[in-house]
Amino acid sequence: MRQCRQSHGAPHHDLIPCQKLSRWTDSTHAPAPEKFQTMSDEMILVVPRSEFDRLGAFSGLHFDVEHYLHAFLTPPTPRFMARSAAELDPNFKQIIPYAIFTHQGRILSYVRCGKGGEKRLATKRSIGIGGHMNDTDSAGSVFDISAYNRALQREIGEELRLGTAYKQRAVALLNDDSSEVGRVHIGVVHVFECDTDAVECGEAVITELEFVDQVRLATLRDEMEAWSQICFDDLERLLRAVSAT
Repeated sequence: MRQCRQSHGAPHHDLIPCQKLSRWTDSTHAPAPEKFQTMSDEMILVVPRSEFDRLGAFSGLHFDVEHYLHAFLTPPTPRFMARSAAELDPNFKQIIPYAIFTHQGRILSYVRCGKGGEKRLATKRSIGIGGHMNDTDSAGSVFDISAYNRALQREIGEELRLGTAYKQRAVALLNDDSSEVGRVHIGVVHVFECDTDAVECGEAVITELEFVDQVRLATLRDEMEAWSQICFDDLERLLRAVSAT
């Protein structure tokens, strides 16, 4: 595993959007990052909390991805809201792709420093890469599964530089209403199985990036953000779900 550093001038290839979340996606590199919008002007994708409750609210992980995501992306449920407002309104849930990268049984881990991004998660260790979906990911007025996959591509391309082929699939939904961050977000957990460990930082805020064996990762659990703790505690089931038919 190479040390985390900024990469300049290397070629990048688009991820191949999957047509269904239950299918594998293969690729080699993530796309180059786009310019970040500030929190005040970014229009992000949200769904009403009432829709989550109607489908069946849960705490922790839920492995029926299609049940929830299909409903979340079916009009008129999805809508855009200014991020500055959404972060303070528990009547809506922001959908966040949350990608876990693996290589030969090891898990990609990092610490997000205090500059930029979600301040409430600064200095926390994480095993998930992800972020908000916004109106620039949508090609037209409808935010559908293709737009979701574009958002996934963009987020990974902003945060990481992938020099490896991989396979990925969405395996679970993640919800944690125990904190002010969790109450306004819901995660879609993806597992990426990488052919090599050629993964580097795409953002300066990502530090200590490396693949870590699960024994050592257990010693770092208390340093993790809440979502990473939830995923780590059920990691074996998440990894098994990757190969489930």
